[in-house]
Amino acid sequence: CCCTAVPPLKNIRKKKSIHHNAVMYAECLCKKIERLNDKEVDSIVSRPLLDAACYDTYELVEIIVRRFPSLAYCYDLDSKNILHIAIEYRCENVFNLVRRMSQFRHQLMISTDSSNNNMLHLAGMLAPRNKLNLVSGPALQMQRELQWFKEVKKIVPPLYWEFLNGEGDAPYAVFTDKHEKLKVDGEKWMKDTSSSCTTAAALIATIAFAAAITVPGGNEQQSGLPIFSWNIAFIIFAISNAASLFTSSTSLLVFLSVLTSRYAEEDFLHTLPRSLILGLLTLFLSITSMMISFSSTVYLMFGQKKAWVLVPVATMACLPITSFVLLQFPLLIALISSTYGDGIFRKKSNLLF
Repeated sequence: CCCTAVPPLKNIRKKKSIHHNAVMYAECLCKKIERLNDKEVDSIVSRPLLDAACYDTYELVEIIVRRFPSLAYCYDLDSKNILHIAIEYRCENVFNLVRRMSQFRHQLMISTDSSNNNMLHLAGMLAPRNKLNLVSGPALQMQRELQWFKEVKKIVPPLYWEFLNGEGDAPYAVFTDKHEKLKVDGEKWMKDTSSSCTTAAALIATIAFAAAITVPGGNEQQSGLPIFSWNIAFIIFAISNAASLFTSSTSLLVFLSVLTSRYAEEDFLHTLPRSLILGLLTLFLSITSMMISFSSTVYLMFGQKKAWVLVPVATMACLPITSFVLLQFPLLIALISSTYGDGIFRKKSNLLF
C-alpha cells in the first residue's frame, strides 16, 4: 500500500490497527468471562471497568456494560460509579456514552458517593492538572470548567441543584471554593493580555490619525484638495487608513472593557472570551490595514518612477502580519473553537440501551 511509504500515515494506520486489536481482544475476554458466575464476574471485571472510566476508554466501558449490564452500577471504595468518575476526571467520552444509556443513566445520575457528593458536586471540583493543561491559559481553563459544570447541571434533576454534601456545601459553593485560584489566575491572564493589546491598538490608532491629517504629497494651494486625490493608490491609502483607525479604535475600546470587567465566574463562560475574540480580530484588521496604507503611501512617493521599491516594501509589510498570524492566531482559534465550536459534549446522539 502506498500510504505505508509515508511515515505519518503509517503511524496512524499502526495506531488504528492496535486500537482495533485491543477492542477485539476485550470482546474475546468478555465472552470467556461470561461463563463464570456473577460473583466471579464482579471481582474480575468491576476494577477494569472503573479504570476504563477513569482513563476515558469509552470503548471498553461500552463493551463491558453491554456484556454485563449489572456492572453499570458498580462503584469504587469511595462509592463512586462510572458516571461520577467520568465527571471527576473530566472524561467526556465516557460521560457522553453514559448519557446515551437510557437503561442505567437515571440511577447513576441520582446516586451519591461516600461523602454525599452528587455528580454536580463532582463537576464543581477542580479538574486534574493533566486535563486542565489540555486548554491553553487559565481563562480558557476556567471556561472549560464552567462548561463542564453547566453541562452536568443540564442532566441533574433540579432537586439536586441545591443538594448539600457531607460538609454542608451546595454544588455551586463547591465550584466557587475549588476554582478560586484558577479564577484569580484567569483574571490576571486576561488583564495582562488585554493590557498588551491595548498598547498596540493605541499606537496604531495614533499613527492612523496622524496619517489622515498629513496626506501624502500635500494639498493643492488653490483648491486645498490632495494632489493625489484622483490616483487609485491614494484612494486605497484613504480607505485602508480609515479602516485602520476605526478597527484599532474598536479594538482599544474592547480591550478596555475587558480590563474594567467585574470578572465574575459567569463572565469567563461567554462574555470575556467573546470580547477577547473581537479585540484580537479588530487588532489584526487594524495591523493589516495599516500595512496596506503604508505600502500605498510608498507607491505614491516612489512607485511610479521606481517600481522596484515596491518589492522589498511589500515583503517587509507582510512581516508584522505574518508575525501576528503565527503568534496570536493559535490563541484566537482556541478561543473561537472553545466559545462557538461544537464543544466536547455531543448534543445529538442515539440512545444505546
